[in-house]
Amino acid sequence: MSADPAAVPAADPAAVPAADPAAVPAADPAAVPAAVPAVDLAVVGAGPAGLAAAATAAALGLRVTLLDAGERVGGQIYRHPAPGLGTAHPRVRRLTRRTGSVTHLPAHHVWTVVRTGEACDWLLHAVAGPEETPATVRAAAVLLATGAYERQLPFAGWTLPGVVGAGGAQAMLKSGLVLPGRRVVVAGSGPLLLAVASSLAAAGARVPALVEAADYTAYARHAPALLRNPGKLAEAARHGGALLRHHTRLLTRHAVTAAHGTTRLEAVTVSRLDPDWRPAPGSGRRIPCDALAVGHGLVPQLELATALGCATRRTPDGTPALELDGRQRTSVPGIWAAGETAGIGGAELALAQGEIAAADIAYALHGTRRDPRRTATLVRRRARLRAFADTMAAAHRPGPGWTDWLGGTTEVCRCEEVTADRIRAAVTTLGARDARTVKLLTRAGMGWCQGRMCGQAVARLAGEEPAPDRRPLSCPVPLSHLAQLPGAE
Repeated sequence: MSADPAAVPAADPAAVPAADPAAVPAADPAAVPAAVPAVDLAVVGAGPAGLAAAATAAALGLRVTLLDAGERVGGQIYRHPAPGLGTAHPRVRRLTRRTGSVTHLPAHHVWTVVRTGEACDWLLHAVAGPEETPATVRAAAVLLATGAYERQLPFAGWTLPGVVGAGGAQAMLKSGLVLPGRRVVVAGSGPLLLAVASSLAAAGARVPALVEAADYTAYARHAPALLRNPGKLAEAARHGGALLRHHTRLLTRHAVTAAHGTTRLEAVTVSRLDPDWRPAPGSGRRIPCDALAVGHGLVPQLELATALGCATRRTPDGTPALELDGRQRTSVPGIWAAGETAGIGGAELALAQGEIAAADIAYALHGTRRDPRRTATLVRRRARLRAFADTMAAAHRPGPGWTDWLGGTTEVCRCEEVTADRIRAAVTTLGARDARTVKLLTRAGMGWCQGRMCGQAVARLAGEEPAPDRRPLSCPVPLSHLAQLPGAE
């Protein structure tokens, strides 16, 4: 599966550890369902990266199947309004016009990917639709564009009704034109907060404060990356102007350290932070509100990739992401990735990565070459946008002192109701030295979300960097699906 060496500069081979083929899950060749027709490329995820990859691959003559857990394409960034509202995201309309020959399988949540035992032949098993019927796709190559989920850092009262994720608040507004409240504080860290606050204010919510834990002056240390992306600076200026027009106060180096209310949110406490994100004693002030939209950036969703043995790396904000070469290939032959799985970077970066990956897959499978000028343009765009994304990640990396705002009775794992005191006791009294041991001793991370909400916090309290997601199944799967797999007997 060699790629055109003139198309995209190769990565340093030492930077991408080779995968052990024996470590990649494989199905019994005799047990592969013969009735499943094979396609050239299966794309998992219909956000910007997946859409761009599917459209490009189809244009290059590949038979493409696009699987996505959502009912409609676009992902979180290009989320459609609800069907009854009669509209769609304009960027998605342009992309979907290019995917006419792509087989789209909506409401298909891929829960595992396995080798069939033959070279470049993969089986993707999915749970389909509200009836949870089993579905299988067979492909010569797989592109993972599974996106990301929000990083939440717990605080006292974060389980109160009225406290929602920042991305969740934006999704409510995009899909249903619904506000999470009438007076909404937006808090956390990361560039998403600006967009959320300005969109909520434009939709009619009163946003008294945008509370940012980081300090925007950190961007000044990366001036070259900023200057190469004037469009990003203009976008930030537009959001800043919108906040001024709506009289939203910007509080940098501050955080919501407690939420208050009885049956639902009534107010939040905002505290000033030191450079390590430790709350300054006596700095807390209350802000009345009926909703809080909070989030501390995004975390790549890697379950399918790590189950395959794909190598990972640390991004500048400390989160794990996939290690990819210059052609968007993972360390497992036959598996490519694009979008947030490679590190959080936004829609424009995801689009470029999706196109680059599709062009390399077409060449690898059928020797189809693409216009080298287009490829060179995409490579330059990817480098420019990745530099800016790394700048953002470094500027908004959570400081180690945020755990100081956790009271002993604060629930860190909401599913299993595990408090900060129980986790700290597992470390100081019971001798736990990593998140896995804490999980075994306290059940933190064993609930419905499987650690997606609390995993980062549990790891920090255990004194280690958050590890890449490693789950044998990426979503709940009916036992009947497992029993019906060929060879299950």
